Amino acid sequence: MKHTLFLFDLDDTLLDFKASENLSFVRTMHALGVAGATETLFNHYQPINVALWRAFEHGTVSKDFLKVERFRKTFAAAGLVLDPELASRIYLESLSDTVVLIDGAIELCASLAAIGEVGIITNGVETIQNRRIASSGLQQHIAFVATSEACGHAKPDVRFFEYAMNMARPVRKEQAIIIGDRLDADILGANRFGIDSCWFNPEQLANTSLAVPTFEVASLHQIAAALKNQAMV
Repeated sequence: MKHTLFLFDLDDTLLDFKASENLSFVRTMHALGVAGATETLFNHYQPINVALWRAFEHGTVSKDFLKVERFRKTFAAAGLVLDPELASRIYLESLSDTVVLIDGAIELCASLAAIGEVGIITNGVETIQNRRIASSGLQQHIAFVATSEACGHAKPDVRFFEYAMNMARPVRKEQAIIIGDRLDADILGANRFGIDSCWFNPEQLANTSLAVPTFEVASLHQIAAALKNQAMV
């Protein structure tokens, strides 16, 4: 096989973050005494959260600000008088207990770890991501976890990918590949850094961005075969 270093995004690539996010949000609202209309509130929260994460990736807000501000804005939009700092703490604690694996994640990581090194590259909160990995059953197959929090730079900044590569055993760029669901963070970052990439696209969305994946899959079960095909190109 051509590749010996496999750099995986975590959320919505190996772990179903959308499912975890929803469960954790509902738990948080119930803990704060909001019994009804959590679905409507979650629909307010999601675009606010996404916009703040994009701002973080562009370096215009800090992660600590993001963690609380998303709840402050959500509560303000819904006219709720609730403590956004408390909501943030409950939500982050809950994320560790609501881990949902993407189908095929453990099998894929196990098979690739037998060939080379599997690393996680994530912009998520470091302590929470480490706990989620430990809860998921993936940890025994993971050589290292590179977080933007520890690095000081977030995907798609090339400095983040340099940091991740330095955590791995020595390897040439052509032996490394990034696997992720985000064109604007994972695939664009790979393009800028000059290494191969696999776009995990289960919803089979059209690529209207400037990011160019080396190849694309709709299922994690397709990745091993796609990597073997790459080796023969």
